[in-house]
Amino acid sequence: MKSLTRRQFNRLLGAYGATVACSVVARAARAGEPLEYRMLAQRAESAAKSEAKSAAQAQVMLRFGISGHTPATMQVLRLGLPEFKDDLAKRTNGAVGVELLGGNAICTELTCIQKTLAGTVHGYNSSTQNAARTVPFFNCLDFPFLFPSRASMFHFFYDPRSEALLRKPLRERFNVEFLWTSCELRNLYMGLAWRDKQRVRRPEDIKGSKIRVTGSDLGRTAVSLFGANAIPLDWAETLEGLKSGVVDGQETSSAAAAAYNMGAVTSQDVGVEFFAFTEHTAMDARVFAKLESAVQRAIRESAFVAQQFTQREIEKSLAETIGMQDPPKPGSIWAKNNVKVNVLTKDEKAAWIAKASPQANPKPYEAWRERITKLGGTDVYGEIYKIAREIPETTRAEAVPARRWWTAA
Repeated sequence: MKSLTRRQFNRLLGAYGATVACSVVARAARAGEPLEYRMLAQRAESAAKSEAKSAAQAQVMLRFGISGHTPATMQVLRLGLPEFKDDLAKRTNGAVGVELLGGNAICTELTCIQKTLAGTVHGYNSSTQNAARTVPFFNCLDFPFLFPSRASMFHFFYDPRSEALLRKPLRERFNVEFLWTSCELRNLYMGLAWRDKQRVRRPEDIKGSKIRVTGSDLGRTAVSLFGANAIPLDWAETLEGLKSGVVDGQETSSAAAAAYNMGAVTSQDVGVEFFAFTEHTAMDARVFAKLESAVQRAIRESAFVAQQFTQREIEKSLAETIGMQDPPKPGSIWAKNNVKVNVLTKDEKAAWIAKASPQANPKPYEAWRERITKLGGTDVYGEIYKIAREIPETTRAEAVPARRWWTAA
């Protein structure tokens, strides 16, 4: 961090909290300014006072737990949380405030949904895959190769049919008000032991390896069908697991791996794109239902703004900041860490699909498909599968038209 020492950064954290401290450091770094402690402390103090004033003026104050995310990580994994907060404050003339509690200060990827439903916070951000341990219905998004592209994911989440298929069951059965989400597809990321090995391109290349997986049962099933050993591991423990060799690799998204400094322990980004990476933001539906209708409308509109932000900015980050192409863009995170990006051919991709797709290998998924059908009241997998294929596979993610999913128009 240039001239700012770790001790000075910890002083900022202790005095002003993770959200304020990381925000002022990230803004200064983005502007190319020297990271001088006194200047940063002055800005942090001013920002903290502004936050306190806004909170005092707000008629409604919503607390969101956002696991390990900070303004620094969100420079790479652009989740739209600060943008949601700012838009909602402007939209309501300061009547509705949002407090973002990140850096694992109040909850982790696995516990943020639990803390929300228990009333500790009003809302949260985490991957749906980790939230699935608490709310099994989130597994409806995790059937391998359900989405053929990132564009198909945005197409579904913007579509009003996502209300009946996803949002309504979450709201009515699990008290989760789904607001918006990032849209990536999960790849495999091999550790440093694969630095000098051949590029991973087919399932047999990872046979017997230990791959870190999330809380998604369907994701674990897919990794096992690839021939690897699926090792459930909390996100907060994954970096150390890769360093120590507890796992040989992991499944996640390129933006998540890059944002959390995993380039240094990653040798290959394998473009399997085998199931969804959906880092979603949601509220306790009971809290949402008690808000005035005007506030509910404002929250949905601000969520719509945040959804468009992630659509635009994560795509930029993948190409320009992370370098998710072969070879990675010079100066990108993957280029600096010598990460090989394995873009699979159609035939190579087909080998993974034949192993783990419910279309090609339905039996391992029958129980989950029946369970999700009962929870959703229809064949949710089949309906989402069809919607995801309504647009050409070549459609760019940023080209998908934005639609207000809560309206029928």
